[in-house]
Amino acid sequence: MEFRLLGSFEASHEGEPVLAGSRRQERCLLAVLLLEDGRVVTTDRLIDLLWGGNPPGSARGTVHTYVGRLRARLRPYAVVIETRHDGYALVSGQHGIDVREFLDLTARAAATGDPGERLRCHDRALALWRGPLLADVVDEELRGRLGRRLAELRLSALEQRAEILLAMGRHEQVLADLTAPSLAAPSLAAPSLAARSAGAPAIDGSAPAGAPSGFPADDLLSRERLVLALMTALYRAGRQVEALALYRRTRSLLVDGLGVEPGAELAALHDRILRADPRLDRPPAPLYAVRVGEQWLPWSAGGHPALEFCNTYAGWSVDPAVPPLPGSDWLRGYPTLAVWAGHHDLADERVVEALLRRAGERPEEAAAVLAEARALRSALHACLTDPQDGAAFAAVAAVVQEAGRSAVFTRGEDGLAHWRLPPAVGLRLPLYAAARAAGELLADPRRFTIRRCPSNGCGWLFLDASGRRRWCSMATCGTRSAS
Repeated sequence: MEFRLLGSFEASHEGEPVLAGSRRQERCLLAVLLLEDGRVVTTDRLIDLLWGGNPPGSARGTVHTYVGRLRARLRPYAVVIETRHDGYALVSGQHGIDVREFLDLTARAAATGDPGERLRCHDRALALWRGPLLADVVDEELRGRLGRRLAELRLSALEQRAEILLAMGRHEQVLADLTAPSLAAPSLAAPSLAARSAGAPAIDGSAPAGAPSGFPADDLLSRERLVLALMTALYRAGRQVEALALYRRTRSLLVDGLGVEPGAELAALHDRILRADPRLDRPPAPLYAVRVGEQWLPWSAGGHPALEFCNTYAGWSVDPAVPPLPGSDWLRGYPTLAVWAGHHDLADERVVEALLRRAGERPEEAAAVLAEARALRSALHACLTDPQDGAAFAAVAAVVQEAGRSAVFTRGEDGLAHWRLPPAVGLRLPLYAAARAAGELLADPRRFTIRRCPSNGCGWLFLDASGRRRWCSMATCGTRSAS
């Protein structure tokens, strides 16, 4: 069976509704058991929730009657309500519950370090919401008691999703999802967005993934991270007046309703918008890239520094006859190579800063190291995708051995011994760091779990211990567009 609680209550089996015509309190009782998902709910708590602290004398017997009716109607679908001590627990087994799926997706988003995967988890989690929790079964007071944690997770997902989209340069998507009377000043909101914010379908018939339907405006405006994201998106879209109006409305809510001023970050953004700070209006990032220092790097997709080194080329085509297009290579200069090594903890920050200074002083030497790094990357990619390529292995092994001769064995601040590349290595340090990571991966049994994404123009490498993944975590990853 499938149970849907994130909106109106629905129970179905193979697309056909179940429990049609059941009493509202029976559905409410079942919803409480589903929200607890296998945990015991005492009879006293069920009585309190169903009658709001004012139960009739027959409440306990009525609960038993409701449970009996639900058992009879759910038994054909192998949904079991067990009696445990002075309470009940629903054994959901393999049955689908949208709340459980939402919690799984938000937990997965929190656990991954890959922004692309995090965004996709948030999209799927938010798309499960069709309106307020149990919209046709409970009132606002009971909804607050049952769904406070779910509401908090949903708002957090909205915040994080908006921030990821802004980092990707997709402020238009943030506006499409968040601009509505619930957030923007009423006189500034477009009617089409108003309809979408109320839960209506988009023009194409689909619901917007991040639309905040079901939230009171004040709840959204009190979330300063959401307001920060929307103000930034408005400003980048050339809508400075609306961004400032949103700040005034938010400040009024906080001061009049809660007696507090906006936080320092929100106040600073307001000041920067007033000053038209050019840093707020930075150009969109390359697709699936993260800005580190002054360099664009690809988001992590592989799960190992050596794979990430290969994936600094975004267009390893599955078809060798397809030539690479300009703009697909992130390693466009030595500074990117040095920053990449620091970003993956292969060199500390002070070393990276020294390398950047030295590269500026010796541009020809830096260019030569960059060329070697690109050659190493090509050979490593060939090694990892074709273990029988002896020439590629020999090319990688030569650089790995060179790096090994340069490393020193030292004790770190954590008390453990480590192999380190000393600053005396000079501009070759990030090259050797990548080579050492490559050597470690080639000696690791996990190399046999490496997969190559078959997406057109992608080919990025990633670890797949499960053996079930076909694609990497970027969805439309590695788009090759000329720069």
